[in-house]
Amino acid sequence: MVRIGGFIIGVGFVFALLLGIWDTVYNWIKEPPAATAEHEFHHHPKKVDFSFNGFFGKYDNRQLQRGLQVYKEVCAACHSLRLVSFRDLQALGYDEGQVKTIAKGFQVPSINPETGEPATRDGIPSDRFPSPYANDVAARAANNNAIPPDLSLMAKARHDGSNYIYSLLTGYQDQPAELLKEFPEAKTPQGLHYNPYFATLNLAMIPPLSNGQVTYSDGTAATRDNYAKDVAAFLTWTAEPKMEARKTAGLATVIFLLIFCFLAYGAKKQIWRNVKD
Repeated sequence: MVRIGGFIIGVGFVFALLLGIWDTVYNWIKEPPAATAEHEFHHHPKKVDFSFNGFFGKYDNRQLQRGLQVYKEVCAACHSLRLVSFRDLQALGYDEGQVKTIAKGFQVPSINPETGEPATRDGIPSDRFPSPYANDVAARAANNNAIPPDLSLMAKARHDGSNYIYSLLTGYQDQPAELLKEFPEAKTPQGLHYNPYFATLNLAMIPPLSNGQVTYSDGTAATRDNYAKDVAAFLTWTAEPKMEARKTAGLATVIFLLIFCFLAYGAKKQIWRNVKD
């Protein structure tokens, strides 16, 4: 009796589930969701040929150093890297003295030992990249009521992160006339900027990069495109500093499994060699 009751309840549950699915599909076909500007005009990130793409890809330290320079001279005015320590930069090819010099160029929050009042001091290698704002209130006041996000994990926080960062930085443009014709209510509000690579198409950040803005010491062309590629690569490294080690470990694992499979197959043939079908 208990089994019959359980069976009936199970059938009822499946029927209700199928009925709900059918009702959802029927309503979607009968009254499909209205098109939105975000759905129609949002672009997928452009594909960029980064050195670390692919299974055997590796970081280009010269590019990462250029990306750090772009971050320091442009992005650091609004965005922090609170999960990255200055001493981590040794992985980019800097020596200890260079790391100390870079750290000293930042002011980090501190406490005055004599008065106990909040103060700032020169950074040291063990410090992390500081926020340019004292708190969220100050950040909102300086950025049209929007808090600039921390960039430490941005390349992992967004789908296709490296390409997304590059596309966003180079994607600012005027709103297409077609968009304004189809969705007049989607006109970019005052104080925001149209960018088809951003989820809502409009963001508070002004176009941060322009040609000639940063001078590279290695002679690389000072173009917006290069700036965007380099800082995207650098932010990929901040999000995945162990990428190369992970790829090496993955390759070693694949090789081990191939050898193990070969040995296991040989052992099987050896053990069962005298057994006839």
